[in-house]
This record gives sequence, structure tokens and C-alpha cells, in this order.
Amino acid sequence: MERIAYVGLDLHKKTVVWCAKDPRGRVLDAGTVGATRGELTEWCAARRRPWIGAMEATLFTGWIYDFLRPHARELKVAHPLMLRAIAAGKKKNDKVDAAMLADLLRCDLIPECHMATPEIRELRRVLRYRRLAVEQMVKMKNKTSGLLMEIGAEYNKQRLDGKKYFAALLERLEPDTPASVMELLKLSREAMEMHRQTSRRLTDGLREHPALARRVEMLMTIPAVGQVTALTWALEIGEPGRFASIRRAISYCGLCSGQKESAGKERRGPISKQRNRHLQAVLVEAAKIAPHWNGTLAEIHARELKRGGRNRATLAVARKLVAWLLAVDRRGEPFEERAAVGQPKNEFSSHAMEAKKRERPKPAAGRPGAPHRTAQALLSSRALQLPFCNEPGHAARPNTPPSPGGGRPERRSL
Repeated sequence: MERIAYVGLDLHKKTVVWCAKDPRGRVLDAGTVGATRGELTEWCAARRRPWIGAMEATLFTGWIYDFLRPHARELKVAHPLMLRAIAAGKKKNDKVDAAMLADLLRCDLIPECHMATPEIRELRRVLRYRRLAVEQMVKMKNKTSGLLMEIGAEYNKQRLDGKKYFAALLERLEPDTPASVMELLKLSREAMEMHRQTSRRLTDGLREHPALARRVEMLMTIPAVGQVTALTWALEIGEPGRFASIRRAISYCGLCSGQKESAGKERRGPISKQRNRHLQAVLVEAAKIAPHWNGTLAEIHARELKRGGRNRATLAVARKLVAWLLAVDRRGEPFEERAAVGQPKNEFSSHAMEAKKRERPKPAAGRPGAPHRTAQALLSSRALQLPFCNEPGHAARPNTPPSPGGGRPERRSL
């Protein structure tokens, strides 16, 4: 019978505390090794038995896991919060933690967490750095607005991003503005442009990556899902097959509340903090604009808005987006909205609205460049109440069915 050693590894920035036990729980060896590739190589060469290791998920876990994986029979990464709940004790130090990991490993009680492939983790690192660049760009933009407010300058917030407008603004402010403020405004602008260029370059590089191009293209067929949402989903989720159900995916994205039930009494708390915060932030942002792009999502938003506040409606839309993203990612085919079994086809779905757009009569020929339309086309457009109007000056709004009186439809709150 092959003798296996169960090794618990307590990781730190500069050291790794380890403890090896046999299947009966007797300590074979224990010690501390430096968290460097050279010392870890020597430590692996000194192992006389084939070994199975376990470590806690930390900031340093990624490279140590990749380095030790070829030397171990099996290597597991434990979930920190679940591990704390299982092995809570009064005495806690590095040696005790390493021994506890070895005991949980040999008893098959390690709360194992998903470890993405090295390629996915590398691309995910780039995506998260892109988000950091966006956050810094927003900070610089807010700082520019703050400096202008400090000196009482009048400016248009919507046009502050424009290069020509900002240059003209500086020329107008220069005679009466302190030199220090002018210098800070220029520095803030340069920093904002640098972070914007960094964000664009990283996003373009990720989208064109061979491992993501096809997957992102399929995800972007979903209404209101752009390249940032598709990239975030693909890299933060990793393998979509690891979720047994949509509910598990929703829980991972942090779009549901925590549950506490005892003695037949259930209490729901706020949105759980145990989630992927990067994916949660992107999905919530997408859910805020999604009802303007899809009739089904607009109906969900309006229905939940009547039952509760806007936050409840946004979360409901985000959950629906998760269901669509997971379905498209599993099948690897373009998005196709289908009616529920036993229900009529939704005449205000995205496909139905696109079909109505194609059926509109073409505008009558008039002078070049003038948006002339026939009376029949105007009546048809009003009767169908298309979701988006191509005429300039009209704001996009979701489709609504005509009112019973045959006149203008009632406004729906989004």
C-alpha cells in the first residue's frame, strides 16, 4: 500500500509554515520554509513520500499553487470563510493552522474553492487592472470639477470631457485664475487622458485574445451586454459548467440576500458580502441601462418597481441578465429570446420590436438631407410605438403597448 503524506501549508508573504501527517494523524514532519522559488524547490526535493497538499486562498496563493502543483499528487485550495467556520478555536498560530489544514485534508473535510486556469487568471489580472485605470480616471475627472468649483468657475459638466471645450475653458479662466489652480487643472487632465488610453488599450487587447474572442462575441449578442460586461463575465466566471444551477450563479455574483433560518423562522438580510465584487459591480451597472434596450427587461423592471424600490427592480434585471449570460455561455450559441412554455410570444420582445422596425414603410422622397415622412408612416409609427426613434432629437425609451382608448400610451416608470 502506498504511503501518502497529507501536508497543510499556511502561506504568508515571506514564509510558508507546513505540517505533514500520515493517514492516522501522526505528525511526520513540520517546519517553516521561505516563500521563494529556490527554497520551495529544495523543500519539494526533500519529500520522501508522495504527498497531497492544502492551502488557504490568499493574495499569494496563485503563484505558489502553480509552482507546487507539478510536485504534488493533488493540491487543494480552501475557502477562507468556510475554513474559519469549520476550524474555529481559542488557540491560533501558524503551526496550529498548518496542522489543522493537514487534519482536514486527510479527513476529506477541506472546503475547496474553484481555482481557475493560469491563462484565465492572467487575463483576469489584466481586466482588474483596467478597472483600476477607470477608477483613477473618474477620480481625476471629479478632481477637475472640484477645482473649478473652488474658484467659482462656470462650466458645462457634460462637455468637460471634450478636448476643445476644456482648452477653451482654460483660455477663458487664465486671466483671473491663480497659477497653481491652472497647473493642477492641466495635470489632472493629463492624468485622466493617460488612464483613458490605458483602459482602451487593455480592453482592445483582451477582446482580441484568441481564448476570448469567440466567447465574448456570443455573449455580446445579449441585449445591453457590451464588451466590458462580456469580458468581466468570461474571466470572473471561468468555466460556466461549475455552476449546477442559475441560483448558484446568482449567489456567486452577489445578487441575492443572505438567509438565516432557525426553528421554522426565516429572516432575510441585506445583499450578502460573500460575492465576486468585480462581477457584481459590472452587472448592476449593466442592469441600470438594460431596460432601455430590451422589452422583456423593461417589463421586469416595471413589475418589480411597483412591488418595491428601484434597487429591487435593478437586482431583478441583473438576475435575468445572469440567467441569459449563463445560458449563452453554456451553449456557445448566439442569444435567442424565447417565450415561456404555455405562454404567448411576447410582442414587445427585442425580436418582435426589430421585426416591426423592418416592416415600417420607407420615408417619401424629398429634398436631400431632409427627414420627410409620409402620413401613413407617421400613423404606423405611432400605432406600433417603436422602442427607439431614429429621428434626431428624440430620446430612446422602451416600448409600451397602446392604451385602450387608442390614443397615446401611458408613460411607464423605469
